Amino acid sequence: MQRRAGPRAPSPHPRPQAELVVPATRVVVIGGGPAGNQAASRAASLGAHVALVEREVVGGAAHLWDCIPSKAMVATAGALSFSRRMSGLGFATGAAPRQVDYDALRQRIIEVTARLGRSVEELLGSQGVRTLAGEARFTGPHSAVVESPGGAAEELDFDAALVSTGSRPRVPDWASPDGERVLTTRQAYPPPELPEHLVVVGSGVTGVEFVHMFSSLGSKVSLIVSRQHVLPHKDAEVAAALEDELLRRGVALYKGARAARIERDDAGVTVHCDDGRCVSASHVLLAVGSVPNSDHLGLERAGVEVDKWGYVPINHHCQTNVPHIYAAGDVSGKLPLSSVASMQGRKVAEHIMGLHTREHRHIDYDKAASAIFTEPEIADVGLAEAEAFASGRKIRVTKVPFAATAKALINDDPRGFVKIISDPATGVVLGGCVVGNQASELISVIALAVTAGLEVADLVESCLVHPSLAEAIADAAE
Repeated sequence: MQRRAGPRAPSPHPRPQAELVVPATRVVVIGGGPAGNQAASRAASLGAHVALVEREVVGGAAHLWDCIPSKAMVATAGALSFSRRMSGLGFATGAAPRQVDYDALRQRIIEVTARLGRSVEELLGSQGVRTLAGEARFTGPHSAVVESPGGAAEELDFDAALVSTGSRPRVPDWASPDGERVLTTRQAYPPPELPEHLVVVGSGVTGVEFVHMFSSLGSKVSLIVSRQHVLPHKDAEVAAALEDELLRRGVALYKGARAARIERDDAGVTVHCDDGRCVSASHVLLAVGSVPNSDHLGLERAGVEVDKWGYVPINHHCQTNVPHIYAAGDVSGKLPLSSVASMQGRKVAEHIMGLHTREHRHIDYDKAASAIFTEPEIADVGLAEAEAFASGRKIRVTKVPFAATAKALINDDPRGFVKIISDPATGVVLGGCVVGNQASELISVIALAVTAGLEVADLVESCLVHPSLAEAIADAAE
């Protein structure tokens, strides 16, 4: 394939210029997660007077109590899993460590989250953002009250407000988490003790990450799969690759089963499924989605609408039905990713402060990259193969296994592949997925191609490092 002739046309969406002068604006941000702290930081840097209200932890409970701790556990689990394969790299059998210091793991998670939390607070403080600890609720379209943990109340008036209160783990009515044997995701970073046998209910992204974590740490794991394969919303070939790895590890898959009841006794727990099957274990983990934190905010007093699930609908500027009140992050009902929330927060701040008066690039949620931190890692971006076929769209699909690359063989880890989806008429990269070592890093190359509208020829003609796993991307494009 030949590279298109002539110089590349300039982007039709130039980056907004931060030097645009605007009057100071009173901004209230409710919720200090990725969306909230990014909005507060950006708005303050543009001259706004910002008050950020957070009831739990600045940095975000979902981020610092879910995302970061889980990835810290994944890192430990991955290192342990790697150590068990070190004989393939020339190490003597039995030379690698085989056990995890559970107390040290717990302390590591505390230290990582504390450090990240402090860095967020220090940044906001240096920018003049006023942080208030407590719960906020609207008292009108331009006012809110903040109740501190000590019971004191403070009235805040604002010109613009952002609701970025995140979400919490969903608890089905047939389950009663106790924080000991029956756990929500937030109670499992890590749990009070390493489970001897863990039943994970839910085979989506969060569920399979927990399966990877605890099977690597040495727990016996069973997974309740309500559909006929794990990751029902992902590429079927990707899901099959992960299932093969889970089965190789000895994970028991209960396919086509829905958990309906949990019994607990002195010996542990028993999960009963709606098809009559049941599984007994020491612990059970519920990974069945999340619920938006939109209740108790007084949104109705501000005139802000919510949908039947509790999400706050937004437009392409993240505005609610009340134009000067915005929503971002999990509560907005868009992709529940920290990266998306952060981008929304920055866009909200720029819109509040007038940068949208210039050509402004809106968030294209269909081009957001995502990753699943299992082993092997899984990452994807853009148009999915199944989605294209379902809509009748013509696409070109090319795939290269990592087993064909030198670096994968050097690493003694040839699992997985790179798949690229492109337009057969124009060669423009529409999407792709990576399954394998460092997939969460490698997907960035394809994500950039999708976002910038690059062609497969641009990937093929890039001189990448040799040997590297990224070479598989160029090979797939070719």
